[in-house]
Parts: sequence; structure tokens; C-alpha cells
Amino acid sequence: MIALNAQDIDRIIEMAWEDRTSFDAIAFQFGLKEADVKVLMKKHLKFSSYVLWRKRVEACNTKHDLKRSDVINRFKCSRQRTISLNKISKRRNK
Repeated sequence: MIALNAQDIDRIIEMAWEDRTSFDAIAFQFGLKEADVKVLMKKHLKFSSYVLWRKRVEACNTKHDLKRSDVINRFKCSRQRTISLNKISKRRNK
């Protein structure tokens, strides 16, 4: 797995919880495959939160590009602020 700082881990967790953000978007921006994201989530979430997230991902058609509707052709919600090469959104560096 790639060495990530706390800010990157926080953003990956946020992206993983978002229904519209596919695993391919996370792979594109951070170089992590779906299996790597699952390992990261298991390591950084409480077990009960991880189980809830896994159930949510299994039921979500937008997390996997193959299951996704052709109408959805973006990584993020149209109301979300622009992300320049991702890394940070919705918050500022401290």
C-alpha cells in the first residue's frame, strides 16, 4: 500500500463514504485499488462502522463503474466544490 499522510487518509475515508464517488475515482486520485480502500477503512474505522460501510457499498450501484448508470459521468456531486487534483476539498490546510 502507498504511504499516505493523515490528511490523505481522511479524504479517502470521506470519498469512500460518498455514494457518488466510485472506487475508480479513488484509484485515479490516490492509486489505491478497491481492496486497498477496504483494508484502509477496516484499519481506521470502528468495526461496527466498517460493517455498516461494507453493507452500504454492497448495495450502492454508484461505487462500481461497471454497475453505474451511463448518466453518471463524474467523480463527484455537481454541488461539491471543485477539487484540483483532489487532495483537499471542503476544508482548508491548517
